[in-house]
Amino acid sequence: MSTLTGTRHLVRLILRRDRLLLPLWLVVLAVLPMTYAASFLELFPTAADRAAYLDGTARNPSIVALLGPAYGDSVGALTAQRSGFLLLIVALASLLTAIRHTRTEEEAGRRELLGGSVLGRYAGLTAALVVTYAADLLLGLLTTAGLLSTGLPAAGSVAYGLATVLTGVAFATLGGLAAQLTTTAGGARGVGLAALGIAFALRLAGDTAGNDWPSWLSPLGWAARVRPYEGERWWVLALPLAATVLLAALAYPISVRRDLGAGVLPPRPGPATAGAALSGPFGLAWRLHRGQILWWSVGFGLLGLILGGAAEAAGRAVGDNGRMEEIIARVGGAAGMADAYLGVTLSLAGLAATGYGIQAALRMRTEESAGRAEPVLGAGTRRSTWLFSHVVFALLGPAVVLAMAGLGTGLTYGLSTGDVPRQLGRMLGVGLAQVPAVWVLAGLAVLLYGLLPRLAPAAWVVLAVCVLLGQLGAVLELDRWLLDLSPYTHTPQVLRDAWSPTPLYLLAVLAAALTATGLLAFRRRDVPVL
Repeated sequence: MSTLTGTRHLVRLILRRDRLLLPLWLVVLAVLPMTYAASFLELFPTAADRAAYLDGTARNPSIVALLGPAYGDSVGALTAQRSGFLLLIVALASLLTAIRHTRTEEEAGRRELLGGSVLGRYAGLTAALVVTYAADLLLGLLTTAGLLSTGLPAAGSVAYGLATVLTGVAFATLGGLAAQLTTTAGGARGVGLAALGIAFALRLAGDTAGNDWPSWLSPLGWAARVRPYEGERWWVLALPLAATVLLAALAYPISVRRDLGAGVLPPRPGPATAGAALSGPFGLAWRLHRGQILWWSVGFGLLGLILGGAAEAAGRAVGDNGRMEEIIARVGGAAGMADAYLGVTLSLAGLAATGYGIQAALRMRTEESAGRAEPVLGAGTRRSTWLFSHVVFALLGPAVVLAMAGLGTGLTYGLSTGDVPRQLGRMLGVGLAQVPAVWVLAGLAVLLYGLLPRLAPAAWVVLAVCVLLGQLGAVLELDRWLLDLSPYTHTPQVLRDAWSPTPLYLLAVLAAALTATGLLAFRRRDVPVL
């Protein structure tokens, strides 16, 4: 029997299980660079406009920290910089996909079941990596085609596409290695996310410190140093390729030498008896959700600090360009250009925070499918109490992380304007204004889970549609009724002098109705039904 026997069947199984998630992140991540290029072509048609944007915004330290460096003022170079944050998302998606189909499968017991059939030693890891590599390759092809469709040079478009592919491939392989090191999927994600955080920190330090050698230690830094559209350096692509080979050379031997269910790092034993905090469903839910809330809050707080630091420079750049002022004012709806910038960026933070809300709501599905919900419900816990213990974090968690984003933004923006107390209050209000729209999608996830858990991941598809409507709606001048399908369209611009809280109340009522309906449906169905 070959070491790869059964790989093809596992690939088909993975594709079937991810038939919603894979197209979701592929479409969103492929479309966004194309929209950035189209926006730059429309908003900065002359070299003078682009040079002013480069000096006033693209080279602002906060923008560089978030997106990476800009190596020129061509449309392609500015698009490559604007898409820099997408590389972080590609790395994250690839990392988590690899872990999902390796360690998560093993922890759930499905890998042991499949291992009882005719399956080669390398088949499980190889199938997960093949699917993730193929997804990254397809993403690179779609991204390249999209950039070419806007009229950008072929060499730069191909260079950016290859950088995207190899960044995703490197972090997918890192995910495969992390899955061999720990005994739990949560531990593997922790190892992988820690490595991704270090890579981002090295890239940030190198790009903002004036001495870029730390960026050469980061796979995220390598992608920018390919320099698409500005004298492409093709040899840099060998770095992520070499890292992939090295990581795979470590992961594969470990995967066949360790016991099934074991990892290289020994598990840390917990206390012999549970504390008083775990005596009820809410204590258990807090134990399950606290890590996510902590790290999302820290991440959004840091993001807010960066966004607030870039606000004045972005406002000046917008104010110097009448066409950009018109579009940003329409999307952000603020009188001052810095306020418009902050309104738009914090609304995007609201979209990102929805990811946490959906993830927290789907934790119930994870607990049920893993068989951990049934013993809790069988011990006398009411169904409504168990579900509500998780719903609390799906609703309050996004409020906490968006409050952190607002406070971080208000702090740095207030320091730049010399009015910290006022800006803290204003930006906190902007962050919290995004919460009711987030609750609508979290409530939708609860509704789908209550009706039929298999449908619950469709909430991610709805989020992707909302992202596309928000990013493309104003640029393509879509019909208003189509834009109104997204709850985020109804979030008021609270930085205006006059605004009505009525839409916030209506969104909150809709979210409550969705959540309540999900609760009623959950009380009437069988557990488990997966």
